[in-house]
Amino acid sequence: MKQATLQLAPPADYDLARDVCSYGYFLLAPNHWDHESRVLWRVFALADGPVLAEIAQPKGAGGKLRVRTSRSLLREGKDELVGQVTRMLRLDESAEMLAAFHRLDPRFKKCGRGRLFRSPTLFEDVIKTVTSCNVQWPGTITMNQRLCEVVGAKVRLGGVTAHAFPSAKQLAKVSAGTLRGRCRVGYRDKRIVELARLFSMPVKRGGIDQAMLQDPATSDDVLFRTLVDLPGIGPYAAANIMQLLGRYGRLPLDTESVRHGRTMLGLKGSSAQVMKKVHAHFAPMGDQAFRSYWFEMWTFYESKHGPAWTWERSTTGRLFTAAHLNK
Repeated sequence: MKQATLQLAPPADYDLARDVCSYGYFLLAPNHWDHESRVLWRVFALADGPVLAEIAQPKGAGGKLRVRTSRSLLREGKDELVGQVTRMLRLDESAEMLAAFHRLDPRFKKCGRGRLFRSPTLFEDVIKTVTSCNVQWPGTITMNQRLCEVVGAKVRLGGVTAHAFPSAKQLAKVSAGTLRGRCRVGYRDKRIVELARLFSMPVKRGGIDQAMLQDPATSDDVLFRTLVDLPGIGPYAAANIMQLLGRYGRLPLDTESVRHGRTMLGLKGSSAQVMKKVHAHFAPMGDQAFRSYWFEMWTFYESKHGPAWTWERSTTGRLFTAAHLNK
């Protein structure tokens, strides 16, 4: 089968290893980061069918990205793939946008930290957020792997089968019982189906207005209120989805945040009190608060087991939260 090779010109400061391995979702299926070759591969779900793509930066930081696919693509497929890769890698966040963050928090200027890895689609980000709530990280890994293997489209290449993340239309047709029993999503089963139906439904029939959610003109307050009205989306999940949409002003705080506040910031008090103090600590960062908070915590994770781009998904990648790294 004829393959395709695309070349993408990222922002001048882009570093594939640093910027892919910047957020925990790079460790979740169907993403696979090869720490030895520094290549990211995954199956992308396109309108004309799934395609396995390998993303590399042969000349290193600042160089062009090379995207190799498992099959040839028509113009529409190439455009769709480029759009998904651009979103996933945040290639639309310019060096100037990062400079605004570094002016507020110069700690990360030298290392260039600023872009946060995310999914090719908003729907995948939403489901990954739902599967990361009220569960330890290994459970999140298992849920996403099973969702891909049980529901996602397949690509067979050289005797190996790889899976895409399921689309909203695919998940909307799956029973809650299948999600609970085979994908091990627990209480999230019905909520995932409800979300999938809303994402696959036309806006005029009550479906989710993705254009509005992704429109920079939509205010943070309106975006937050819209998200918390969705099935299974509470304040934490809404704040996390907002940062995945490039809205960094809200902090999705959880038990990991409390641990960070106590161990790294020296904050004292009950969990609720520490969370409040963490909010206050990062408040001066304004609309960049999440990036400052996250990269401070990510630096702590890396201090335990080295740069994230050196992590193996099956070992350190399963244990990167502080609760495990401290063991």
